[in-house]
Amino acid sequence: MLMRLRLVLSSLGAGTVLLLLLCLGAQNLKDRHSIQLGSARSVPLPTGFLVGLSLVIGVVSGGSAVAAMLPDQRWD
Repeated sequence: MLMRLRLVLSSLGAGTVLLLLLCLGAQNLKDRHSIQLGSARSVPLPTGFLVGLSLVIGVVSGGSAVAAMLPDQRWD
């Protein structure tokens, strides 16, 4: 259980740091696009921010999936 918690917290921490760096780096980008989500459209965001955001989501979801799939350690 401790290993699962450590994996989830490390993936959330890494995702937070990456998101912070991404927000700092994407401030001066000029090329902005919006995403269509069903019938609604998102706010125009820089392309690099959208790609970086998908990377951050992948890091967090990958770490959480590994923590969820970790086998139970039973001491026999």
